[in-house]
Amino acid sequence: MEKTVNKWLITITVMLPAIMEIVDTSVANVALPHMQGSLNAGTDEITWVLTSYLVSNAIILPMTGWLARVFGRKRFLITCIVLFTVASLLCGAAPNLAALIVFRVVQGAAGGALIPISQAILMETFPPHQQGMAMAIFGVGAMFGPIVGPALGGWITDNMSWHWIFYINFPIGILATVMAATFIFDPPYLKRKQGMSIDYAGLAFLVVGLGALQVVLDKGQHDDWFSSPFIITMSVVSAVSLLMLLYVELKHEHPIVNLRLFRNISFSAGNTIMFFVGFCLYSSIMLIPLFLQTLMGYSATDAGMVLAPGGVATLITMPFVGAVISKYDGRKVVLVGLIIAAWAMHLMQGFTLDASYWDFVWPRVVLGVGLAMIFVPLTTVTLATIPREEMGNATGMFNLLRNIGGGVGIAIAATMLARFGQFYQNELVANTTPYNPAWQNRLAAMTNGFIARGTDAVTAQKQALAALYGVTLRQAAMLAYNRIFWTVGIAFIVIIPLLLLLKKPQHHRPPVGLH
Repeated sequence: MEKTVNKWLITITVMLPAIMEIVDTSVANVALPHMQGSLNAGTDEITWVLTSYLVSNAIILPMTGWLARVFGRKRFLITCIVLFTVASLLCGAAPNLAALIVFRVVQGAAGGALIPISQAILMETFPPHQQGMAMAIFGVGAMFGPIVGPALGGWITDNMSWHWIFYINFPIGILATVMAATFIFDPPYLKRKQGMSIDYAGLAFLVVGLGALQVVLDKGQHDDWFSSPFIITMSVVSAVSLLMLLYVELKHEHPIVNLRLFRNISFSAGNTIMFFVGFCLYSSIMLIPLFLQTLMGYSATDAGMVLAPGGVATLITMPFVGAVISKYDGRKVVLVGLIIAAWAMHLMQGFTLDASYWDFVWPRVVLGVGLAMIFVPLTTVTLATIPREEMGNATGMFNLLRNIGGGVGIAIAATMLARFGQFYQNELVANTTPYNPAWQNRLAAMTNGFIARGTDAVTAQKQALAALYGVTLRQAAMLAYNRIFWTVGIAFIVIIPLLLLLKKPQHHRPPVGLH
């Protein structure tokens, strides 16, 4: 007989490890400079603290459903929570960079399964007419991480030490383990023993393919992409491995990644949309603080204060979206969300070097509202047509495509920033010549300004030329950012036709007594 547990207790139970994992993804970013000094590491080396986590995280995501079937979902969930907690303690106590990277790999592997398992359990716990609200609750928890993570990480690093950003996971992990052991039970279909042969080939191709892809995305711009033999080699390894994975998984009786799910047109369309949403979201969230710190002179804390209101806007909007899609077509809500997000990018395209704090905050708030209207209904509609037996596989693939989209978005945005910056610099330099009256007047005014401060005429002219060149570089960079924001806005619009491929969810009336 299947045990019945209050759905809100189950919700709290699965949200705890999910929030722990999401916070840990962002909490380490602000502590990197402190780790670099403490561990005597270079800038390139210390970024592997983030990269190693993301690589192992990406590899585990698509195999979550398979692992849950092999080991039992409850046992697998508890194992992941315990591993994540222990790895966090070891990260905090790491004596050198090599040890920290090894422990981050373990932490990322354990954390990768926590989000899709939590989503799968929530989707099964709530009846169909309440699944939108379930995903809204999950979304509130997911947004809690990016809002609290950087601020919490900064405060802990400044007032204690970077080691404590990992130690804080210990009490949360203990509580999450106890609650999972008490309130989570495997559904009957997962208790059926199957003579499952282990898909060793699929496992190998998955690890190599996704690992190499993540390295290419992380290091591509730094190594000038395909000018680097290393990047070419890793790209070939990734492409061959992923093609072999496709072949092996479609042949295997019990594949580690069930690619047959993509025969479902609605599921495929939803995952494609999520890939592009991840592309747009992660690239824009990376660009805004970079713009503020490199061009506007904002501190890291001030840049965080520009991003935070957008997260709060998402947090406030999500419960309303959950209530709306329990009664109305979620596809229409996603449509409105994509249009709002594109509008936010249009506003960001107008950023100037004279903009005020609120000029930056407002577009971020608009984007936050749009994202709330995309994530919750898109998740609900995409997973609505998936059988319960395959929910773990489906949530793993859905999260993987969002993360890969984010990785591709960040890599392309970084490349475009460098290339467009050079392009606009060449365009502007063409006008900064002695034959341009406006340039002559500006140079004369700045030279006189330096002379008035007591500098001799020759030095004053050199300083004025250097200052003008600095202004040219800043203007070129600003135009490059504006061009990328415009491109991201177009990407939000381009994916709208894919909504037509999503299947309209069936809203079942709640049984009497649940109103």
